[in-house]
Amino acid sequence: MTAPRVAIVHERFTEFGGSERVVAEFMKSWPQAKVFAPITEPACRHQVLGAAGRSDTGPTITGSWLDRIHSATGRKSHAPLLPLVSKAFRDLPLQENADVVLVSHHSFATQAALATEAPVVAYVHSPARWAWDKTFRDHEMASRAGRVALSTLGGLARRGELRAAPRLSHVIANSQAVAQRIQDWWGLPSSVVNPPVRTDRFSPDQSAPREDFYLFAGRLVPYKRPDLAIRAAQRAGCRLVILGDGRFREHLETIAGPETTFLGAASDDVLHDMYRRCRALLMPGIEDFGIVPVEAMACGTPVLALGAGGALDTVVPGVTGEHIHPGPDEAVIAGLASTMRDFDPADYDTTTIAAKASTFSPERFRARVADIVHSVAANV
Repeated sequence: MTAPRVAIVHERFTEFGGSERVVAEFMKSWPQAKVFAPITEPACRHQVLGAAGRSDTGPTITGSWLDRIHSATGRKSHAPLLPLVSKAFRDLPLQENADVVLVSHHSFATQAALATEAPVVAYVHSPARWAWDKTFRDHEMASRAGRVALSTLGGLARRGELRAAPRLSHVIANSQAVAQRIQDWWGLPSSVVNPPVRTDRFSPDQSAPREDFYLFAGRLVPYKRPDLAIRAAQRAGCRLVILGDGRFREHLETIAGPETTFLGAASDDVLHDMYRRCRALLMPGIEDFGIVPVEAMACGTPVLALGAGGALDTVVPGVTGEHIHPGPDEAVIAGLASTMRDFDPADYDTTTIAAKASTFSPERFRARVADIVHSVAANV
């Protein structure tokens, strides 16, 4: 069979993160594919092209009429444009030269299924958690006005996801937890293909002893729950180093004690060094999957994670780390603090942890997604 012609659709290219790395891997598998998104920031577009090994002269990333509005208004926050995003997806020019449309979704992107008659494969980082989960919204927005605005937008996102769901030929979930949300919220089955992690960039250092501190790494935003890590470190009397920055940092600094050190955003070299030196990485929030814990595991570092979300796919209790029992904040803090006090990284085998991390390689990811896309194309 001739290789299918694939068009790729992504939520938006406004900042480079895990979902953009997924799209870069799609672009490696289908180097001639056209890539579409309603909003595209030049800096992010350049990073994605670089990660995919593409030049600006080949097939590139195409925006929409909404992107032109964003540009005309000075490319400030894209948030005011979100009510228009669904229509922008439905207006994407996907009818030409695509045997399969491959969508990268976390809020509105599956609306692109309504812009084409071609079969659509949706890689779902998650259905819009902020749209379906009131508790998630309440953590994201401190003010009542903010919660009302997010709730209104959430209604739009839920209706859009449900409207597009019948048009999806195949759904891929990025973790078992996301597969369950897809079943619960969309009523659809899905295949699980965990996201790609560049584990080849990280390695253990068998010669260096572990130091007496725990590490939290990542964006400082509410849903990642760095506040729980800080509270647990206080209660356990353990040192905590926080790598990363974000809108939650100012609040976190007001609740942190002297045992917590903020280092801000860091280079990959610093991150690698800290992974290798810490007693364990802390992941107290519910991640859809979680790239950071797999990177830490590639360094042979155990992970103490909330036993929910993507950690159920990556952290094996007693082997690559431990699960903290989910529950109210106070219970999670108590459980995490108790584990931190008694934790000994020498009880975990560095080589075994790194071997588990290697199962999330980009090569394995590309092969599994390509098998699904080719199967869908063959059955048209």
